[in-house]
Amino acid sequence: MTAPTFYRLRAPHPDGASSTAVSVRVDPDRPDPYPVYLAVGGGRRRMHLTPDEAWALWRCLSEAVASLGDPPDHIRTRVTPDRR
Repeated sequence: MTAPTFYRLRAPHPDGASSTAVSVRVDPDRPDPYPVYLAVGGGRRRMHLTPDEAWALWRCLSEAVASLGDPPDHIRTRVTPDRR
């Protein structure tokens, strides 16, 4: 059995005083077809994804945000996987 792996990054809020947590959990041992769990902030922006849905989301998001200009400095970091 493989432990879930978490990937986390914080996005600065436009007010400059706060930030939003973004995290993804990958759990290949889930009994359902949704091993990817995406959470943005502390509210209701959460979803379980199949691997194919996660890849499609990544592709669409990467193209969409690339159209906004150069990547911001806060993402120029290594996202280290964590087991907790």
